[in-house]
Amino acid sequence: MDFNYDIVVVGGGHAGCEAAHAAAEMGAKTLLITMDMTKLAQMSCNPAMGGIAKGQIIREIDALGGLSGIVTDASMIQFRMLNRSKGPAMWSPRAQCDRQRFSAEWRKRLENTDNLHIWQEEAERLIIDNGRVSGVETNFGTRFLAKAVILTNGTFLNGLMHVGFKKIKGGRSGDQESGRLSDQLRELGFQVDRLKTGTSARIDGRSINFSVMQEQRGDMEGRSFSFLNDQFNIENPKSCFITYTNREVHEELRKGLEFSPLFTGRIKGRGPRYCPSIEDKIVTFRDKESHQMFIEPEGWDTVEYYINGFASSLPLEAQLGGMRKIPGLENVQIFRPGYAIEYDFFQPTQLKESLETRRIENLFLAGQINGTTGYEEAAAQGLIAGINAVLKIRNKEPFILGREESYIGVLIDDLITKGVDEPYRMFTARAEYRILLRQDNADERMTEKGVLIGVAGRSRLHRLKTKKEKVEEIIEYLKHRSVEPGEINGFLKEHETTGISQKVKAVSIATRPQIRLKDLLSFIKAEEVVKMDEPARIDEIIESAEIRLKYEGYIQRERIIAEKIKRLESLRIPEEIEYSELLSISTEGRQKLTKIKPSNIGQARRISGVSPSDLNILLMYLGR
Repeated sequence: MDFNYDIVVVGGGHAGCEAAHAAAEMGAKTLLITMDMTKLAQMSCNPAMGGIAKGQIIREIDALGGLSGIVTDASMIQFRMLNRSKGPAMWSPRAQCDRQRFSAEWRKRLENTDNLHIWQEEAERLIIDNGRVSGVETNFGTRFLAKAVILTNGTFLNGLMHVGFKKIKGGRSGDQESGRLSDQLRELGFQVDRLKTGTSARIDGRSINFSVMQEQRGDMEGRSFSFLNDQFNIENPKSCFITYTNREVHEELRKGLEFSPLFTGRIKGRGPRYCPSIEDKIVTFRDKESHQMFIEPEGWDTVEYYINGFASSLPLEAQLGGMRKIPGLENVQIFRPGYAIEYDFFQPTQLKESLETRRIENLFLAGQINGTTGYEEAAAQGLIAGINAVLKIRNKEPFILGREESYIGVLIDDLITKGVDEPYRMFTARAEYRILLRQDNADERMTEKGVLIGVAGRSRLHRLKTKKEKVEEIIEYLKHRSVEPGEINGFLKEHETTGISQKVKAVSIATRPQIRLKDLLSFIKAEEVVKMDEPARIDEIIESAEIRLKYEGYIQRERIIAEKIKRLESLRIPEEIEYSELLSISTEGRQKLTKIKPSNIGQARRISGVSPSDLNILLMYLGR
């Protein structure tokens, strides 16, 4: 074997898999080091991809050439488009996946990626020469030399799992922890802190009484995550089920609080605010009589279910006692208890926009190691780190996505400018320009970028061109097609909207909120305009045309605002600037600017403690 590589990726989770694939697709000789090749991109928590804002991230990853969307499609057992009752900026795709097939599909894809090799062993330390990383050494002493290294260690760095007062070292249930890398980076001067996350018990579906629960089916219309795929009609789709806790459940759980590592101070790291444990919920929301639980299938060929909403580190007896008070779970049997896990992470303000560390050249960090939570956020960082590691060793400018371009840009900008004091989770509310950053147009925003940098294949450009042309054709047809009152008023009445008194263009009907464009096109017999060589794509194309028509004013206004702000925010700040010499800036402002070293005015504006007057002084210094 040749132990010399361009890129070495440490960690085979969602971030590591995307990073390794991206680097290899760009032609870099790449090595992925993982402790267990059978658990690549393991779904350590619930078996689902996407959701609010996260679905947009997966579609962006896919449009850039990443694999998360393709793998999700290959392992889907249910698909739903969330937030349909709201505007399209809030629509978010979500898929329930077969956990085992998801990981197996990732392995198959990676093993068939040119330029990519996999090594199963624990990475013990970095090889560093004169402030630059030059390789990785494993615990058996194997040395891999590399031009750049990407760390994607997830929850494995000094991982410590808790069930009641029992503590076990590990990165997740069944896997050992890894501590030496974290200790080395601390010695090198990195700020290392602790965070906490948790997961729920896995339960035996044969012991669940589904008849008293609310069944939650997937969407009947075929859907896919990847823009490369047409509609997916899942054979034998699996349902999720909804049930609720009650006062009896809460009282049973409270009996175990005195043994809770969270409330007795045994857990030091802060947990995710937006995905709290069940013990967190009953304490924080003491007056709430019930909490919603989702019972989610783990796959086609298993009876294992995940109880979403019941993450816990309580003793086993308390967990089981509480579950057996939940309607439908009175006789539940479990495969393994829920647990909390504490782990080391590195404050992401120590990173550049490219996800390269400021302290060690050519060392990149991605995923939960940067303080995020969720498969989607990790995968996005991995993709960007993989791309930028290759660009760095080729002496090219880094690939940076702006906040007005993508949720991925929002995610990374938030991390490196604000840092985290709890696990970061993406929401649509974090994006200022969410009308521009919809799930339906991720391909329009990202595909050309992905092809240009060499991760996405050129075949995607043809699909994108076809989509754009068809959307324009539909809109132009509606602008020229007239409808008479006698022709359309019956249709309008049926859809509970006002009739017309004179001939109008069909486009004015299409913009009404009560009207679905698909129904209108069918009613006015527009068969020619919706005809395609790939008929399975037409529903998504009609949806894109409908969003364009109904929200054009909002989209245009937000685009103008974004462009105005970008002109100022994109003003670059020289890296060598000495803030300590700009005495007119407040002391706190100088300290924060020195610590974070923003690369542009936009980042500087978002740093807590940097005031508007500080910004004005900085702009004057830069000649603006």
